[in-house]
Amino acid sequence: MIRYALRCDADHGFEAWFGTSADYDDQAARGLVECPVCGSRAIGKQIMAPAVAGTRKSGTAPDPARLQGMMMQMAREVRSHVEQNFDYVGDAFAREARDIHEGRSEKREIYGEATPAEVRKLKEDGVPCAPLPPPPPDPAKLN
Repeated sequence: MIRYALRCDADHGFEAWFGTSADYDDQAARGLVECPVCGSRAIGKQIMAPAVAGTRKSGTAPDPARLQGMMMQMAREVRSHVEQNFDYVGDAFAREARDIHEGRSEKREIYGEATPAEVRKLKEDGVPCAPLPPPPPDPAKLN
């Protein structure tokens, strides 16, 4: 997006936003840009300073090891929550998820195993499912 400071031939100043500078040129040439005060279509651009984002660094760069540790902890917490609060259905996951979705089984949260082909078919049929994060390695065993 680009913002232009514009002025009509009656000396009314205003601003307008355009997708690109070519969009402004095209719309102005077709008489689509008009003054909001008087309706004049004789519009010209005013001189204005560009709004350029600075390159100052804010703070320090994130520590990759710390970020990795945070992500692993979050994955552990998600997995733990699912294991503690959802019903484990083993390799019957695809069948049970479909039965719940179609109302043939009681509505409840489940987890289990499914083949890639079973997951693909569930998604094609609109049955909501998502992979569970794998158990992260034990932090004490990381090198």
